[in-house]
Amino acid sequence: MDNKNTTIAGVGAILIAVGSVLSAMFDGNPETTADFATAISAIIAGVGLILAKDAKETAPVETDTTTPTEPNA
Repeated sequence: MDNKNTTIAGVGAILIAVGSVLSAMFDGNPETTADFATAISAIIAGVGLILAKDAKETAPVETDTTTPTEPNA
């Protein structure tokens, strides 16, 4: 949960997936079916977005600025 934008997107994806299944189940129309495969995919994507570490900063890499030496023969 390093980046609030990806965390919010993940929570949103989960809420929309759950909401679409619940609305399909309880809409009063017996011909409406819930698409569980799409909902599970969206929930997994949401969890992936919540756990993403895309904004984690790393320390700068130090480069070796010394002059190379000649190998001993």
